[in-house]
Amino acid sequence: MAAQPQPGSDEQALINRVRAGDSNAFYDLVRPHERAIYVTAYSILQEPSEAEDVAQETVLKAFRSLHQFRGDARFGTWLITIAMNEARMRLRSRQRARFESLDATAPDDPDYVPLQLRDWREIPSQALERQELRVALARSLAALDEKYREVLVLRDVQLLNVAETAEVLGITPGNVKVRLLRARLQMRDRLVTELSGWHLKRKEK
Repeated sequence: MAAQPQPGSDEQALINRVRAGDSNAFYDLVRPHERAIYVTAYSILQEPSEAEDVAQETVLKAFRSLHQFRGDARFGTWLITIAMNEARMRLRSRQRARFESLDATAPDDPDYVPLQLRDWREIPSQALERQELRVALARSLAALDEKYREVLVLRDVQLLNVAETAEVLGITPGNVKVRLLRARLQMRDRLVTELSGWHLKRKEK
């Protein structure tokens, strides 16, 4: 069985091979990060076909720009940064009316008072495994303001740490923490509303 590429020195070895002209090594280098790239793009765009396009563009851009990767951040974080920027550009180039109409209802004002749960992850995980509720999760995520959606995806989906998230978004670690708290609270409140509606529909059946 062929050995799978491992993070760290193996990853650096693959980078060196690609830089030395072995373009075939790039597939092994990127393959462990393909899902993270797609999830990042999809979380922002909410369109599978566009997320696929962004994922492909991200890989191509990473290949063309690999000589610029200095190793200051993890390679995976660098890829996510590219995917994030590509998805942002695509999001801003399409009609914004749909998201603007949803954002208009976001409780994004200084007087916003969240419910008394700490954050959205307190929604029972077993409930979130249901397909109907996964749809509610996606809908709630899509309705978040872009800056909150991005920080939530990076921290709670991609599991980047605060410093990595700050680097990807170009903001301070303190701003990451503030946005993340607000994002989790808003996400939780939206999910509570979505789940309440779902239970009512179940009772009516």
